[in-house]
Amino acid sequence: MTASFRTEKDSLGAFQVPGEAWYGIQTARAVDNFPISGRRPDRDFIIAHARIKQAAARANHASGWLDGRIAEAIEKAATAIVDGNYHEEFVVDRFQAGAGTSHNMNTNEVIANLANVALGGHKGEYRPVNPNDHVNMGQSTNDTIPTAIRLAALAKLPRLIAAVEAMAGEYEQIGQREARTIKSGRTHLQDAVPTTLGREFCAYAWTLRRCADAVRATRQLLCDIGLGGSAAGTGLNTCPGYVERVAVELAELTGEPVRAGADLSAQMQSMSDLMQLSNAVRALALELTRISNDMRLLASGPRTGLAEILLPAVQPGSSIMPGKVNPVMFEMLNQVCYQVVGQDTAIALMVQAGQLELNVMMPAIGSALFDAMDWLTSAVRAATEKNLRGLTVDRTRCRAYAHGSVGLATLLNTAIGYAAAAEVAKESQHSGRPVRDIVAERGLMSAERFERLVEEAAIRGNIEKP
Repeated sequence: MTASFRTEKDSLGAFQVPGEAWYGIQTARAVDNFPISGRRPDRDFIIAHARIKQAAARANHASGWLDGRIAEAIEKAATAIVDGNYHEEFVVDRFQAGAGTSHNMNTNEVIANLANVALGGHKGEYRPVNPNDHVNMGQSTNDTIPTAIRLAALAKLPRLIAAVEAMAGEYEQIGQREARTIKSGRTHLQDAVPTTLGREFCAYAWTLRRCADAVRATRQLLCDIGLGGSAAGTGLNTCPGYVERVAVELAELTGEPVRAGADLSAQMQSMSDLMQLSNAVRALALELTRISNDMRLLASGPRTGLAEILLPAVQPGSSIMPGKVNPVMFEMLNQVCYQVVGQDTAIALMVQAGQLELNVMMPAIGSALFDAMDWLTSAVRAATEKNLRGLTVDRTRCRAYAHGSVGLATLLNTAIGYAAAAEVAKESQHSGRPVRDIVAERGLMSAERFERLVEEAAIRGNIEKP
């Protein structure tokens, strides 16, 4: 069956558009020009951009610049997109014309065609609603795209923070449960003084919550928008009072405390607020990498590793070794974290690549940021649900390691001094005998008293001088 097409015209001439498409000629040209990644726009970004068109239609109608019937049709069409309809009509590749002109026109054309059909017109004729003159009234790619990126990031923030807080909650719950589970501390991957597994896990929880707070703190920066700056931050072709009015409308539509930026030119030149968000997400990824590696070390084994914890089995671990089970969820989380660090590096390079009045790298900045936030949200959530919940602790093994540690000689420092304690440690290391037995043999203190010292040091962090 032959696909049907309609012919539309623009300043470059005629071009064929798929007959059933709600988008138009400029979008069709972009699809032809940019067969790059095969990835379509981010969902939150599509919705954010449609909300901008809603807010602009309201502001332009309130000023008397936009006819009420047209404004209503534009707003209804944009609302349908916000509600999740017609997303398949957003077809421009993520790597496209600088600044995002192609996506802006994709949105303008879809809304114009929806509005025109609702008013009794036809696709591709753009009467009475024109994509540029009406849907894009008072706007430019240069102010709508960076605003949409910020709004999309704001939409993603609560999901990422919730995933991190949930993981932190699981770590804290395990930490409280294992508050008295004594184990050997390890520094430089060598035996160290005793601690508790509960202390380790509560520390993970605290660190993750600090990272979540850093991500959350970027929200205020993202709420400064440059909508109304038009092409170069001058407000060219905007109606009187548009900047303030459109910000109020957008705040109502999004539920976010967005406001007009103090310098509209800066909002399209500088992407530093997005960089700060990316930095916070990268810092979170780095901590998650460290914690994931700890989980893999603590679960290593089951016979020749640490095996202090047991992660729930979610799939067979080997195609050749029967019975092998791997810490796959934390391996996955590691991989995602490395990708997030890579996205942050790309964002950093693109943020500094703007020139004069505009940063044309905005489409790729947005794409990289959206990927980092979405990937990390999904990965943290999956690791929490599949591998952290249901985690069990081998308390016997933890205690055995703790009492077999050469690091326990440190507890003797206040009683016999560092040098003498080092001799005890050396003997323990060479003989393989526990420090407890050597201490008792030398008459320094009873084995029972030494075990109490271990417990005091591990659980309370301080000991009475023997």
